[in-house]
Amino acid sequence: MTNKMKKKAIAIVAHNEKKNTLLEWAKANREELSRHRLIGTSNTARLLTSVLEIEVEPFGHGPNGGDILLAAKILQNEVEKLIFFVDLQSPHGHEHDIQTLIRTATINNIPIALNPATATLIIHEQDAGKE
Repeated sequence: MTNKMKKKAIAIVAHNEKKNTLLEWAKANREELSRHRLIGTSNTARLLTSVLEIEVEPFGHGPNGGDILLAAKILQNEVEKLIFFVDLQSPHGHEHDIQTLIRTATINNIPIALNPATATLIIHEQDAGKE
């Protein structure tokens, strides 16, 4: 299947301090998540795949360029929604990459969930982000 034919994905990312929150949310929404193509930064993808037994395709480590790789996937029209559980209370060395990712998603009309409440809303909304 070529990239142009590949089903758009829900991208899932979480800062280390938010991985437990993401995991609890994902467990509660496992059935809905299993209906979608999922991609995630390497550690998040590995965690979700192993615990939930749902395939989450890894694409890179966040602090080592993973956020930028995800922004590129948005620009290549491969992402339909972004779930990014951010830790706003800790500094991150790759803050500019995080801002680039959020800016890219915003400019390209990609729904972004930064917490469990909005994540639940956007995974259940079938037409989110479509014009």
